[in-house]
Amino acid sequence: MEQIKESLPKLKKYIFSKVSDIKDAEEVLQETLISVHESLPFFEAKSSFLTWACGIANHEIADFYRKKKIKTLLFSRFPFLEEIAHEALTPDESLEKQELGKEVKKVLSELTEGYSQILRLKYYQGFSMAEIAERLKTSVKAVESRLSRAREAFRLEWRKISK
Repeated sequence: MEQIKESLPKLKKYIFSKVSDIKDAEEVLQETLISVHESLPFFEAKSSFLTWACGIANHEIADFYRKKKIKTLLFSRFPFLEEIAHEALTPDESLEKQELGKEVKKVLSELTEGYSQILRLKYYQGFSMAEIAERLKTSVKAVESRLSRAREAFRLEWRKISK
């Protein structure tokens, strides 16, 4: 275990030099560390520990790109499979979004029209402060102030409903 800790910085540097995307490199590093840990009883010290671990990393990198290529190829030829896979992996996520959406709408309906309107403009429609000020024919400072009060009112109403 101590060998893994000592080799980790160099192993990480090695993997990150071979895999350009940071998230992908972190994933490969995790898989490599798991494989190194599981294979530790088979380490025969015929080479340095780092060399042995980098060999495992090479296999993990190859596996990663092989799987990525298969997924890309499969999803490019059959795009509907990606949606099915996503839904299968996160079945509760869309239900949770719907429930959360309902709760947010309920809270917004309890707020004054002014607060509800400014929150919708900012968070549903994605307008900037300047765009909201222009739409409401007021100053940016007034929008900032009203938005701050609207957020606080939303927060208080949310707490009431969440109890």
